[in-house]
Amino acid sequence: MSAPQLVVHHDKELMAQAAAARLITKIVDAQAARGSASVVLTGGRNGNALLAALGTSPARDAIDWPRLDLWWGDERFLPEGDPERNITQARGALLDSVPVDPKRVHAMPASDGVYDSDVDAAAAAYAAELAAAAGPEDHGPVPSFDVLMLGVGPDTHVASLFPELPAVRETDRTVVGVHGAPKPPPTRISLTLPAIRSAREVWLLAAGEDKAKAVAIALSGAGEVQAPAAGARGRSRTLWLLDAAAASQLPRALYPPASP
Repeated sequence: MSAPQLVVHHDKELMAQAAAARLITKIVDAQAARGSASVVLTGGRNGNALLAALGTSPARDAIDWPRLDLWWGDERFLPEGDPERNITQARGALLDSVPVDPKRVHAMPASDGVYDSDVDAAAAAYAAELAAAAGPEDHGPVPSFDVLMLGVGPDTHVASLFPELPAVRETDRTVVGVHGAPKPPPTRISLTLPAIRSAREVWLLAAGEDKAKAVAIALSGAGEVQAPAAGARGRSRTLWLLDAAAASQLPRALYPPASP
């Protein structure tokens, strides 16, 4: 796995704009190299801010939207269309305004879908969808995502992998149902750390003073069970995209010398 690299921006607005520009470049490069691109989206305030910034960027039309696969790192197990679902928020922030191929928007199942209230069956179905999309070149049960984005919670959780809970300890399955999450709603679907680590690049997003302690813990040698963000690494790159407030408790030795 790759060692973490840090970029610290002056504020959360600049962070969202710069991250959106970075993502556009990464998608365009992947499409030029392989014909298509595969990205895992994240929800929350930072993930949605990035999507909104991408939607207003003049460079967004450089992306060949019909040749982009979109996946999610986690989802709240709520009814289809619920405003708290990540897919609902992503549609409002970006997806409804760009020509994505609906068949390549891989939303996680809703609680009123074919699996009803069985979150474990829903998680297994998403794992099967990932496996079906993986090719021989991926050498595993999930595609080699070009970029997998994760928000970092104040407790160091990423996706719906919370400290000490069973999901963060999972080593075999790629997707799990999460029961009893400490953050509402308690029932969720999440990629596991093995699935996250299949990505070429993992980007961790954190902005705001309430994230500063979590960032410092995750980047200071904590274990992944106690600090799940510490275990989120990409195969070729692990990038922490921060604003100054979120980076404020980092030891100076970790603070990048030339961040924008």
